[in-house]
Amino acid sequence: MRMILDRLGEQWTVMTLAELSAGPRRYRELERALLGISQRMMTLTLRRLERDGHVLRHVEPSIPPSVTYELSPIGQSFAAQVAALVEWSRRTKSGIEASRASFDARSIQK
Repeated sequence: MRMILDRLGEQWTVMTLAELSAGPRRYRELERALLGISQRMMTLTLRRLERDGHVLRHVEPSIPPSVTYELSPIGQSFAAQVAALVEWSRRTKSGIEASRASFDARSIQK
């Protein structure tokens, strides 16, 4: 369980899974879609997801080589669970923000 939660807790994992949920993507397509990600972080994220079996990497022998990434069946299952978490966070965001504001206001008064 720790292994999965560690992966889920990484900053770019959820966004990468969401992008690949729409279908296979070339490296540069992913890079453009994931605004703010550095090339090094994207490479690390994709390698970790590939190592865990969530992402499949396909290399076309061309010049320069064309690399495409797609979700594996395990990755599709993981992405579906992550999508449920994302939807839950969208629904509860305003409630969480209100709770934080209330808590912070009480903390300042003390």
